[in-house]
Amino acid sequence: MSSSATDLASRAAPPVPGAARLQALLDLLASMRFAISLLTVICIASVIGTVLQQNQPAVNYVNQFGPFWAQLFGALHLYSVYSAWWFLLILGFLVLSTSLCVARNTPKILIDLKTFKENIRESSLKAFGQHAEAGFSDGPEAVARRLGAGLVQGGWKVRLQQRETPLGAGWMVAAKTGAANKLGYIAAHSAIVLVCLGGLLDGDLIVRAQTWFNGKVPYTGAGLIADVPEQHRLSVRNPTFRGNLMVAEGTQSSTAILNQSEGVLLQELPFAVELKKFIVEHYSTGMPKLFASEIVIHDKVTGAQTPARVEVNHPVNYGGIEIYQSSFDDGGSQVTLQATPLSQLGGRFEVKGVVGGAAPLTREQGGAPVSLEFTALRLINVENFSGNPGGSGSAVDVRKVDLRDSVESRLGAANKTQTKKELRNIGPSVTYKLRDEAGQAREFHNYMLPVDMGDGGVPVMLLGLRENPGDSFRYLRLPVDEQGGLDGFIRLRAALGQPALREQAVRRYVNLALDASRPELAEQLRASAGRALDLFAGATPATREGQRPSSGLQAVADFIEAQVPEAERPRAGEVLIRILNGVLFQLNQVAREQAGLKPLPSDEKAQAYMTQAVLSLSDAQAYPVPMVFMLKDFTQVQASVFQVARAPGKSIVYLGCALLILGVFAMLYIRERRVWVWVRPQGEGSWATLALSTNRKTLDGDREFDRLKDKLLGLAPTEPVPATPPRAP
Repeated sequence: MSSSATDLASRAAPPVPGAARLQALLDLLASMRFAISLLTVICIASVIGTVLQQNQPAVNYVNQFGPFWAQLFGALHLYSVYSAWWFLLILGFLVLSTSLCVARNTPKILIDLKTFKENIRESSLKAFGQHAEAGFSDGPEAVARRLGAGLVQGGWKVRLQQRETPLGAGWMVAAKTGAANKLGYIAAHSAIVLVCLGGLLDGDLIVRAQTWFNGKVPYTGAGLIADVPEQHRLSVRNPTFRGNLMVAEGTQSSTAILNQSEGVLLQELPFAVELKKFIVEHYSTGMPKLFASEIVIHDKVTGAQTPARVEVNHPVNYGGIEIYQSSFDDGGSQVTLQATPLSQLGGRFEVKGVVGGAAPLTREQGGAPVSLEFTALRLINVENFSGNPGGSGSAVDVRKVDLRDSVESRLGAANKTQTKKELRNIGPSVTYKLRDEAGQAREFHNYMLPVDMGDGGVPVMLLGLRENPGDSFRYLRLPVDEQGGLDGFIRLRAALGQPALREQAVRRYVNLALDASRPELAEQLRASAGRALDLFAGATPATREGQRPSSGLQAVADFIEAQVPEAERPRAGEVLIRILNGVLFQLNQVAREQAGLKPLPSDEKAQAYMTQAVLSLSDAQAYPVPMVFMLKDFTQVQASVFQVARAPGKSIVYLGCALLILGVFAMLYIRERRVWVWVRPQGEGSWATLALSTNRKTLDGDREFDRLKDKLLGLAPTEPVPATPPRAP
């Protein structure tokens, strides 16, 4: 069979199905649509990972989303997006797709960079949108060489080609510039590959591979780091990792913690970090301005001790491992809390402990066997005490978070006035938890010093409470007495719970309010005052069987709503509250007399104290525990939280970023242009046809073509067509 017959047979043979499917798969992987789809999924996953806090305790997600959605989101690995298997798989496919795209198109681009496409025909040049023609008196060769020299002077790369025509030898002048535009395509796509490879190398892929193939298992228990078994520890030769290292002042540590979705892994370091001193500086707003750590690095192999200073954005590199200043925490401060019952002056006791530890409370101390967990100690609490913009003169609640005010304060408007901030440090605070036998815990946040709210009232003690970790603290305000303590409030609350003292206070109030010559009015007032005080104290029976008697101002409001017609409720409420305030003032005087104290004078200061005391007595009924633990003394110990990372892919990522910048700049700001001038004989002279091709149609391209016409062919730039004048009516 001849060679031509063989070629014909090979062309007529049907393609192999397996090869066709493989080619179709490669075309899909190397297609732009597939890469864009992968990028879209990665962007959506990155948004989820940014909005949803990652690697939090499971109970936080249950409280936020509920059991069903929390379990569903956990099954999709949305709580650790960047280390999820599907995210790493998509990232790997993106690397493969972009690599195939670069491999398939790079040879074509390199070939295109070397070619001038000088074989184009004259008819094709005339079909270009930007073309022009002109005649010359010189011969084709002289004209072509003159035009080529002019283009070379303008920075163009030029190639001359001679062709034979029926009228004689013609010359093609082919020139090009801006070839870096196509190199930008290679650089940008290669940058994506490098950045993804660096991310995979420095990400969680290597650590996960060790859990898959080396038998490493995340640790989910508790206890000392030294007691964690070997299957939960990564080797010191681990090529890439990123973990946290917390070191308290005066101590050292050499084991980093790598958070995983199923628990934690321990990463052994080739050195130990000792924290000599932690330094923190604050702005006037209370936000940290600078925090740094004076450390000593102890090499385990050589025993060398290297002092260093780690600051934010100024890491220390030792043996290829970067040590970053991440944050700071409590390093085990010693605190002394004083337990204060809210319903009696006696029964106080002290509890000492360390932040991060716990202390058991006996039944005699806490009323029930509970555990007191010391959670946090904070020395600086800066709050905003600026006046109310509404002009009422009352101070803004420092515990309030108003989204609308926060947004509007940052919006510009013509009628917007400058809101002055009054920032004050209100002193140290302690956070603790009370955990019962069932494992349920309430969290408390109490300030050490009385706080002047700036509303003209008396200073108050702020006692915070929240049931769930995701909730905000709600604060009970208790007024302090003339000695700056809570004895006055506790004494008044204890007296409120004694029927004999309540009756004595009612008699005093009636005797001072009415003349003794009108006994019929006195009896009515005594009944009203006694009923109001019993309602406030919760001494009246419940309206429904099995229901707990209500107390405080809510009980008074319920009584008015049930017993008084709607039209008379505002007036009745005003009278009843006035009576209640007067009786409570007399009750406080009775309690002070029994304690051997002088009675309160009837002045504005005493009135402000009683106003806050009435509100506090009403709110204290809802306080779930019978006592509070106030911060009495402390010895602070700071701890520094470092991020330690061995990131060999960092240099690859930096190279990818540099290539991405160069590639995007080349594709956006460098235009590829090609110029052809066909010069053919015509009579004694020659005739030239000029055409310009660009990869993007722009106004700069039109102006450049006009300059080329003027320079090469001697033609003036195209004049704009004048507008047609309107016809006369």
